Amino acid sequence: MHGSRFDFGPSDQTRLPPPSIEMQRVNSDRKRDTRWLAEETPVALVYDGTTVAVVMATPADLVDFAVGFSLTEGIIREPGEISELNVVPGPDGVELRVWLRADRGARFKARQRRMVGPTGCGLCGIESLSEAARRPPAVSRQLCLTPSQISQAVDALVASQSLNRKTRAVHAAGFYRPAHDKIITREDVGRHNALDKLAGALAVANLTGDTGAVILTSRISVEMIQKTAHIGASVVVGVSAPTALAVRIAEVCKMTLIGVARGSDFEIFTHPEAVVPA
Repeated sequence: MHGSRFDFGPSDQTRLPPPSIEMQRVNSDRKRDTRWLAEETPVALVYDGTTVAVVMATPADLVDFAVGFSLTEGIIREPGEISELNVVPGPDGVELRVWLRADRGARFKARQRRMVGPTGCGLCGIESLSEAARRPPAVSRQLCLTPSQISQAVDALVASQSLNRKTRAVHAAGFYRPAHDKIITREDVGRHNALDKLAGALAVANLTGDTGAVILTSRISVEMIQKTAHIGASVVVGVSAPTALAVRIAEVCKMTLIGVARGSDFEIFTHPEAVVPA
């Protein structure tokens, strides 16, 4: 797993489709040309033989995706609860087969039994409508940023988007640490997927979320706040505006939510004490 401290078993990465593909087009002058397009493929997340979700995703960084989804959706509490993880490409898509440690697997099966019946609302396996706006755990504030660092973080995320420069069609989630030169970035056609991939990358690298800020190219919806809280980051910055529910959830979990970050301008919606003068 690219130097991971976790042994997740074999993965057949060689048969995965590429994250982008060159395809024919006709431009406005009726000339034939080609353009690189982002690939998307069905990806099934399968736990102990049970499919929990199928999403359309960019077929890259799928181990990170499986680990991050498991964490942000509360299926596991830490990566050590995964005993094996296999990336299995097939003719219809990719299966991420996750085998849980015995104790965590027993809890997962109990949760699955509770989900059977007419009360399920079908959102990532949650059990009731109230869970759609569930309050995540409060985050621990370890980080403050200056206005120039916020601008630097957004610029660093844009500069690190190699797939988006090629395709102009994918979202990114980045982890910015003021004392480090490089931002950690994951890209995907889905904004939730990009953030899950980032969560997995941080967990695999044994990095805690309280050491940096999450930077997003997308709007900040409530799910993005919930996932960021599971990562443990106390600051989230997005280039677009948040939803009203995202602001309310960020407020109660003590997260600083910064939106509409463009150049040197940004708007602080919750807990402005994390933004300090230069």
